Amino acid sequence: MAKKPCVYILSNRKNGAMYVGVSANLTERIHTHKQNKPGSFSAKYSIVRLVHVEFFETMIDAITREKQIKNWKRGWKVNLIEQDNPDWNDLYERIN
Repeated sequence: MAKKPCVYILSNRKNGAMYVGVSANLTERIHTHKQNKPGSFSAKYSIVRLVHVEFFETMIDAITREKQIKNWKRGWKVNLIEQDNPDWNDLYERIN
């Protein structure tokens, strides 16, 4: 399941900084974020907690959804996360 096109949201803590991304291999991509490479946005703000993920059949669908979410207001993103993950727990272990 982790090797399907998806949109994901990372955060550094509940109601903290957020990063919205897209990937065809979620496990590998999150692992890269968790390495906190200097100079990256996720490292700068310690954004390594996977708080939301949506899987799609095609990468085009995933990219379309990513663009949609990136254009949302912050409150809408918070609501999306809290629908399935009210405590903003790290979902990384669940998908592996």
